[in-house]
Amino acid sequence: MDSRRKFIGSVATGLAGSLAPSTVLGANDRVRLGLIGAGDRGNELVREALACPGVEIAAFADVYTRRLEAARAAAPSAAAYLDYRRLLEDKSIDAVAVVTPHHLHAEHFVAALDAGKHVYQEKTMAFTVDHAKRMRTALLNAGKRAVQIGHQYCSSGLMTDAAAMIAQGQLGRITAIQAQMYRNTPHGKAQWARPLYPDMTPENILWKPFLGDAPEREFDANRYMNWRLFWDYSGGNVHENLSHQLAFWYKALNLAIPKTVTMTGGVLLWKDGREVPDTMNVSMQHGEELLFTWSSGFGNNHLGSSENVLGTDGTIVKAQQIRYVPQKVNQPRAAEVLGRTPTAPQAHMRNFFDAIRTGKEPNCPFELGYRVSVACRMAVESYRLGRTVRWDPVKEEIAPA
Repeated sequence: MDSRRKFIGSVATGLAGSLAPSTVLGANDRVRLGLIGAGDRGNELVREALACPGVEIAAFADVYTRRLEAARAAAPSAAAYLDYRRLLEDKSIDAVAVVTPHHLHAEHFVAALDAGKHVYQEKTMAFTVDHAKRMRTALLNAGKRAVQIGHQYCSSGLMTDAAAMIAQGQLGRITAIQAQMYRNTPHGKAQWARPLYPDMTPENILWKPFLGDAPEREFDANRYMNWRLFWDYSGGNVHENLSHQLAFWYKALNLAIPKTVTMTGGVLLWKDGREVPDTMNVSMQHGEELLFTWSSGFGNNHLGSSENVLGTDGTIVKAQQIRYVPQKVNQPRAAEVLGRTPTAPQAHMRNFFDAIRTGKEPNCPFELGYRVSVACRMAVESYRLGRTVRWDPVKEEIAPA
């Protein structure tokens, strides 16, 4: 442990003194990116960022020493910090990707904006409504900063095709969207359950920074590694996957925060101590006179992941591809249309860096992330309260229906 900390400390100290101050970025300037959170998803974003032209990975921050060592394999010259605030002090870093557990998003997002950084914020953007409001205030105070929320399908060819199909006006009156997301794993290998390692100790994991403003608890390696299973840190599959499906159609159809949400379900399969449900159903009543329903489970993958947008004159079916299917009763001469727009490599990350350089709004801006975050939190609150909840748009609060 001592040698590991000395190794990380020497790297961080050695680089911090040699970094040049930041400048206004032009079209050809390199973007120096720092990552807060160096887990599996953080490493995926590193690979995406490095594949974009004119991007350099400047630093990593993580509370677990093992992850810092692993992250630097992808970017050996990057600094490594156990305290993310050290990363934010580096004025040569232009942008930060926040890739931490849900309950820490607001803390890291606000701190990054306060430090003058552009932010790529992994989904779901905000853990609670209060967090979302704090993040909005920070953005309003930050001036011109690019913020991209990590709902990557907003930059996909599927979105281009969906927009074109909607613009054709052949859906008619849309009254329902039915969505689903199902997975399965081998017996004995629970969804999301990750192994624990011997070095997951209080000496190698900074426990209090991991907890953030979550309830105080004694060190627990399982809670650290498997945070997705616990309400203190996670919104469960609502935040992990419903958020993506909502973001796509909230953008394509410009849907507002739902009026009421009801979520039911339970831990029906994986009796491993998890608190978040493994089987669930969400029903969202929108002010646009549209019902968005979503079902999900971790015990059978036959239904897969898809959405069906149901209009009086046609249906948009979205899965790996997207297509328009006419309702012959109202569109007897219309033909089925298959979307064919490809998704460019690293499209969402490239769009973020383009927004930094051009000042244009990114494909998944803050306000879209805000709407999705509130809708997801409404579902979680409904489940935990055991009743329908409503959105009060005046007070901007979730209340019992």
